[in-house]
Amino acid sequence: FAFCVTFFSRDAQTRQLQDAVTNVEKHFGELCQIFAAYVRKTARLRDKADLLVNEINVYASTETPNLKQGLKNFADEFAKLQDYRQAEVERLEAKVVEPLKAYGTIVKMKRDDLKATLTARNREAKQLTQLERTRQRNPSDRHVIVSFEFWSLKKHFVRYAVQK
Repeated sequence: FAFCVTFFSRDAQTRQLQDAVTNVEKHFGELCQIFAAYVRKTARLRDKADLLVNEINVYASTETPNLKQGLKNFADEFAKLQDYRQAEVERLEAKVVEPLKAYGTIVKMKRDDLKATLTARNREAKQLTQLERTRQRNPSDRHVIVSFEFWSLKKHFVRYAVQK
């Protein structure tokens, strides 16, 4: 009975962990895609603004000295704004998009760890079931039961040593 309660609570914990990993995988993937799209659009906006600055300078070169000076000043200030936009693009890429991309790898590793743990737990449950069947069939044959338990522990320790 105690084994069943422990098994079911472990099963609930495992399901909770699987749900958490799936949730992070889904939402962080979406966040990464949206931020990357935002960065790309901001970069395109910066590129269009640079084209606009160039065109203003070309137009300014054809105008009277006063208008030419005004247009050049405006183009310079607008270009400074684009320098800030470039810094925004670089910061977003480095501080937001790249770390979110890294979570993809982390989530895959956690999913693999969870899968390995699940496999080990299922294997352990199967061995305990086999042991219980052996006990029920041969309750007086302690030699078979003890050798089965020893074999089970030995496999567990070998598997643990290989994982480390």
